[in-house]
Amino acid sequence: MKILAVDDDDSIREMLTLQLKRNGYEVLTAADGEEALEKALDADFILLDVMLPKLDGYEVCRHLKASPDTAEIPVIMLTAKSEEIDTVLGLELGADDYIVKPFSMRELIARIKAVLRRTEKSGKKGSSRQLVIHLGPLVMDLDAYRAELGGKELSLTPKEYELLKLFLTHIGRAYSRDELLTLIWGYEYFGDTRTVDVHIQHLRKKLAAAPELADAIETVRGVGYRFQYKE
Repeated sequence: MKILAVDDDDSIREMLTLQLKRNGYEVLTAADGEEALEKALDADFILLDVMLPKLDGYEVCRHLKASPDTAEIPVIMLTAKSEEIDTVLGLELGADDYIVKPFSMRELIARIKAVLRRTEKSGKKGSSRQLVIHLGPLVMDLDAYRAELGGKELSLTPKEYELLKLFLTHIGRAYSRDELLTLIWGYEYFGDTRTVDVHIQHLRKKLAAAPELADAIETVRGVGYRFQYKE
């Protein structure tokens, strides 16, 4: 698999190239946003820095996801910014995951493999862009905005549906309650984070007929929630 590593820092590009090759990947590199877009068609996976010359990472991601030729290429954003607004923006633009600098190569390789597992299950490059998700007895048709459990329609509120969709397209990714409020309820929502807990509780109950799915919504102590499905 060929990974495009995009960063304007020469030392980071060299480090990524060395470590990714050691893990069996072919590596392309780009030092700015325009070069990234030029090389994207040759890549199977993209590691995309946020702060780039010419076009920043968000603009590059927007271009990638808007083009049918590159929309399904998985993207992990690399950012030195830890502010929630920045990470949320990257995910809303279609990035599959993000990792905050400084990071360990072990963590980055684990994130890449997690995205690839989702990719293989969907049969497409970009798991977050699949229209139908199959996971055990659960089927989510994102185009029809419909979910079925064991062949029966699952009655979900809009927020429950969006929560489940987020979890299924980012398996293993932990979200804080504040992140979930921002992603699902919107930037202007100022309600109590307990509303997240209530919706998670209701979602678990509606998935109770498939305990492996209900139990997959794990509480991460001191953080929030993640969906960790064990087949």
